[in-house]
Amino acid sequence: MAGDPVLGLNADSLPRGVACYNSPMHSDFVPLHVHTQYSLLDGAIRVNDLVDAADRYKLSAVAITDHGNLFGAVEFFRKAQKTVKPILGCEMYVSPTTRFDREAKEIFHLVLLVRDADGYKNLCRLVTASYLEGFHRKPRIDKDILAQFSGGLIGLSACIKGEVPSLLLKGRIEEARHAALDYKRILGPENFYLEVQKNGIPEQEEVNRLLAQLSAELHIPLVATNDCHYLKKEDAAAHDALVCIQTGKTLQDETRLKFATEKFYLKSPQEMQEEFKDFPEAVRNTRVIADRCNFEFRFGKFHLPEYQVPDGHTLASYLAELATNGLKARFPDGTPPQEYLSRLESELNIIRDMGFPGYFLIVWDFIREAREKGIPVGPGRGSAAGSLVAWALRITELDPLRYNLLFERFLNPERISMPDIDVDFCQDRRGEVIEYVTKKYGEDHVAQIITFGTMAARAVIRDVGRVMNVKYAEVDRVAKLVPSVLKMTLDKALEQEPRLKELFEENDQIRELIGIGMRLEGLTRHASTHAAGVVISPQPLTEYLPLYKAPDEDTRVTQYDMKAVEQLGLLKFDFLGLKTLTVIDKAEKMVSLNRAESGEDGFLNGVFSVSRVPLDDRKT
Repeated sequence: MAGDPVLGLNADSLPRGVACYNSPMHSDFVPLHVHTQYSLLDGAIRVNDLVDAADRYKLSAVAITDHGNLFGAVEFFRKAQKTVKPILGCEMYVSPTTRFDREAKEIFHLVLLVRDADGYKNLCRLVTASYLEGFHRKPRIDKDILAQFSGGLIGLSACIKGEVPSLLLKGRIEEARHAALDYKRILGPENFYLEVQKNGIPEQEEVNRLLAQLSAELHIPLVATNDCHYLKKEDAAAHDALVCIQTGKTLQDETRLKFATEKFYLKSPQEMQEEFKDFPEAVRNTRVIADRCNFEFRFGKFHLPEYQVPDGHTLASYLAELATNGLKARFPDGTPPQEYLSRLESELNIIRDMGFPGYFLIVWDFIREAREKGIPVGPGRGSAAGSLVAWALRITELDPLRYNLLFERFLNPERISMPDIDVDFCQDRRGEVIEYVTKKYGEDHVAQIITFGTMAARAVIRDVGRVMNVKYAEVDRVAKLVPSVLKMTLDKALEQEPRLKELFEENDQIRELIGIGMRLEGLTRHASTHAAGVVISPQPLTEYLPLYKAPDEDTRVTQYDMKAVEQLGLLKFDFLGLKTLTVIDKAEKMVSLNRAESGEDGFLNGVFSVSRVPLDDRKT
């Protein structure tokens, strides 16, 4: 059975963990409702810790279902597939009216799990629409768009904030019945489950009883979950502090958002089987669902956008023509020495054989556009400076033969990897270049790249100190004792700073502060836009990944970070906006105005350019 070339199901090559899925060593329970650190400031489970716990519990599979996003999907998949079958999912927010309705007073939760390649693409489309179209306080979808993109997905009715449980709790039994049948119709009769939980909340017990009745009446099966937000029971206090950081409250505030019990941790299969002994089929159904979820990412294939070449040309022939003409233009008499022509032919052959002519044409095109618009462009840096083709195309401004720069450092047939040309633009006008590629390749093919901020050692001390209501001066004193060194952790700080260790051992409040800080340290705090990264895809981006948009910005951003985007084989560029280029540009114009004369170094027809100043200028 063939799979999607980027992502999909291939029965001959299932993830490790699937092959031994029916092993008697594995438990009958699979966690299908889990919030990692990517449920920003709400989930406190690190991906590595989740995978380790799944291995320790001998789980055959585990799902992640972060609130409204797929931020951690690639990281989770890559780390889990070696030991446990990864299941991708998301806890979506569903508007009771339409996703465009800004007046809707409530939203419902719905857990969606990916079965196959179609399901992954549909979940990407749904999550993207929830941010780009439906965002109002939360990223929201509605049942209309769910019906359009329901293929390949399995739905769970979620916690007591799900539509069916919520209506049951309010005594609106008939509406709950209609809602359950609605989801069953939209997702398919075998793809919707009523979710029962055991979290110590009295209302949940009542909902479980009503869900069991509804299940029998409507022939919709039950499934057992635990809506995990932290890994261990003893992490409950740290998670409470995390929620306070999110909501801007203190732990002393009785009105703060607080989880009602300390049972939202990753329970062992034995605990789940004991707690759900009155619903044994709900536990078994976790395995049934996991057995049907067989999606996997495909890594190692590149997906380059299509560059349109003139009639009669291939990508390789057009690149060769541009590079040959460009090289001739680099020499006053239009005749490059033979060593340049030989080097150019050699590079063009390697670029053609590795399948990258399109990459060079794309870079050449947007740099040419920038120069024609008078947008300052950097001279090139990094290994790309070793390419004569890049110099001939004016992608770079350094002659690699003159400086003995090696092309093999940039592209090497023995080490197949995507070429990576970092391009610097004037800070003030970088946006114009991004706008150009967006129009050329299509808005749905271009996006900037997300980056995640984490809770570093000093910062987490300040965050936790605030929610614990510790005096600012005391928090500041503790934070400043943490050495300001790259990759510093609180563990290391206690080892390296005797005064911090002394405070930790002698002051109960500081010990609690640092203890909570250690549990939260390194968790993802927020999402933002990478300073340089831009991705361009051959198909609409939602064929490969979901998109994100911050509430107060118009920028479309990938939900996967730079590393994950590259691992999926998508074409990533660094469009860095440099203040120095802006300063140089203004200086060149001022010199040209003040000394409008030709004949001096740096001048041509009265116009001064830094690029024309010789690098061995004696006066300088």
